[in-house]
Amino acid sequence: MDNQFQITAEPRSDLGTAFARRLRHAGRVPAVIYGAGQPNTDITLDHNDIIHHLEREAFHSHVLSVDVGGSSEQVVLRDVQMHPYKRLVMHLDFLRVSADRKLRMVVPVHFIGEDTSIGVKQHGGVVSHLLPEIEIECLTKDLPEFIAVDISDMDIDQSVHLSDLVLPPGVSIPALAFGHDHDLPVVAMHAPRKAEPEAGEEPAS
Repeated sequence: MDNQFQITAEPRSDLGTAFARRLRHAGRVPAVIYGAGQPNTDITLDHNDIIHHLEREAFHSHVLSVDVGGSSEQVVLRDVQMHPYKRLVMHLDFLRVSADRKLRMVVPVHFIGEDTSIGVKQHGGVVSHLLPEIEIECLTKDLPEFIAVDISDMDIDQSVHLSDLVLPPGVSIPALAFGHDHDLPVVAMHAPRKAEPEAGEEPAS
């Protein structure tokens, strides 16, 4: 998968709550790059740029290129701390990745053909998205932006499990290695609930 996000960062040496607060007042976001057996790299990022990136679904499941003082780091986003009620990013964690080592990522599931599926179109079925995102394992070059699930042929009382998913080449689902109990349903369709008759109203014969 091609890198589609280039992020410019500045190194930081001062740590602590008070310094982080001053950074945020200056429109910067404290962050850290860790992993791959290397020392942590503490950085700051432009808050407006990060807010813009975070609004894009792909930012959460892509390999990102972070430029720190002229040196490029390949990372994935691991954690985002947001202010409890303000539109303010408090801190970001990035994990270093290597082209020759598999990584695990949680990616979104896109459901295709829902409105035109047999169960919905012919029987008024109701679709339940049980797993809107799933954990996968792959090399960085095989990392998909999302997993597509085609439910256009789904009917009432049918479901799609993890083991039913058609995965891109090089991608696996770690949970399936733990047996049948971990083969969770991803999406299911059931009949619409019939309206309950109101008190004193005779049910239709």
